[in-house]
Amino acid sequence: MNSPVVLITGALTGIGRATAIAFARSGARLVVSGRRPTEGAALEAELRELGAEAFFVQADVRHDDEVRSLVDQAVSRFGRLDVAVNNAGTEGTPGPITEVSADSYAATFDTNVLGVLLSLKHELRVMTAQRSGSVINISSTYGHEGAAYAAIYAGSKHAVEGLTKSTALEVAGTGVRVNAVAPGPTDTGMLDRFTGTPERKAKLVGAVPLARIGNPSDIAAAVLYLASEGAAFVTGQIVTVDGGKTAG
Repeated sequence: MNSPVVLITGALTGIGRATAIAFARSGARLVVSGRRPTEGAALEAELRELGAEAFFVQADVRHDDEVRSLVDQAVSRFGRLDVAVNNAGTEGTPGPITEVSADSYAATFDTNVLGVLLSLKHELRVMTAQRSGSVINISSTYGHEGAAYAAIYAGSKHAVEGLTKSTALEVAGTGVRVNAVAPGPTDTGMLDRFTGTPERKAKLVGAVPLARIGNPSDIAAAVLYLASEGAAFVTGQIVTVDGGKTAG
């Protein structure tokens, strides 16, 4: 059997980049996307140095035509699509609900929710025709708990989990699985921007029972599991990877 074809959105940094590297090391064929072509070319070269067949496609998941083209290019290059990781996302601008504007709402929801919806639309167009495939959306522990001063971000991730469960039920009869991974505090640039100061970051990490921050590779490992045959009976699930943060 040929190595699986994997598409990753938001692949240029953090969890997306770690996931791309993990799949490359596992022998997958990769299509990685993001909005910055210079960084995309560098990631493509790095993945090829690891021995993977890989190419970068510039795409903004907020735009239907760009997502359609991204998926179509993957299929044109490799003939199929086995795994899709919908990782593109933004932390938005944390702050009190009384300061939210229509623009700040749209800035978060257009990427985190519309972007996932459009990705699902086009990925599942291919996978349901194949009658096989695995989609993994990237959520957050804030996708199933509240977060003061981050209502818009938390709301967007609640929506991602609702999309995950509903879509999983919709396509279950086709042999396609849809799940999500919900990271807790993970050492990425997004977390630094979200917390704003080292003190706030330390406080967030201090709430983790395992007493450490997550690594992007921790999240990538969960994604690879959900993409594997070992998870063949898993669909519609939210796999939380948070060092025990939400166990209490």
